[in-house]
Order: sequence, then C-alpha cells, then structure tokens
Amino acid sequence: MTEEHTDSGQRLTHLDHEGRARMVDIGAKEATERVARARAQIRMRPDTLARIRDGAIAKGDVLAVAQVAAVMGAKRTADVIPLCHPITLTGIDVEFSYIDDDVLRIEVRARTIGQTGVEMEALAGCAIGALTVYDMCKAIDRAMTIEFVALMEKSGGKSGLYRRQD
Repeated sequence: MTEEHTDSGQRLTHLDHEGRARMVDIGAKEATERVARARAQIRMRPDTLARIRDGAIAKGDVLAVAQVAAVMGAKRTADVIPLCHPITLTGIDVEFSYIDDDVLRIEVRARTIGQTGVEMEALAGCAIGALTVYDMCKAIDRAMTIEFVALMEKSGGKSGLYRRQD
C-alpha cells in the first residue's frame, strides 16, 4: 500500500505503513504551551436570535447551557474522536457574539501544556456548543443551520503558528 501524504508532502501520521488507522506515539515529543481557537456560526430566524438574546427561550438560558456544553465537549474530545489523545486542558474560554440579526457566533479557545495540540478540543467545543443551541431552540426554529465550524488559529508545537486566512 502507498503512503498517504498531506498537501504539503508530509506523511499522514494516523496511518501505518499498510494504511490502517493508528494512534500516534507522542512520547518523544517536547511538552510545550499549545493554544487553539475555533469558531462555529449558527444561522437562524431573526426572531429566534432575539429570543436567545432576551432570555425568552422556554428551555432556559441558551447561552449559559451552550457555554457549559462547549466546555464539556472540549473536555470529552478523546472519548468521541477515536485517534485523539486524552490531554489535560489548562483552560477553555467560550465566547458568543451576534454577527447579524440572524447569526450567532461561538468561539472556543483551548489551552494546554503538553505533547500534542488542542485543535480538536477547540473544534469539538464549538460543535457541541452549536448543537446545544440547536437543541434548545429547535421547538421554535427547526430550520437553523450550523454553517461554519473551523480552526481559526493554533500555536505551539513543532508546526508553530497557524492562522486561517479567510
């Protein structure tokens, strides 16, 4: 079997020489400070977003529950992503912002000092936070869409700094 490579020519480390999935051995890697920031956006009817902002959703405070869910999602990433290493998170910040009258943005910043990055934890936190918003508001707006989940930036480790350009 041929090796799989990234766009930059690097070998994909989660595949062995036969193309089977494997968990990468990070034992020899240096522990460094690692930070990742991810973003999710949810589009909904303007009246739904207004009700979230006003605290008028029957299930309760949507942003408070979504914030806790995002933290829990980040903490449980290794439980649901098969080849992710369980890591000790040193911090998780969750922020919400109203981008337009119909778009809610969630940003999760995850931090650790360790041998592997926290990109997946930040992304998982965003996704779970966005799904929680959907769950809490679906009774009044089933047409909501989670339109965007992306890594915005990461730092630390051998590959250094990455910033999304768009």
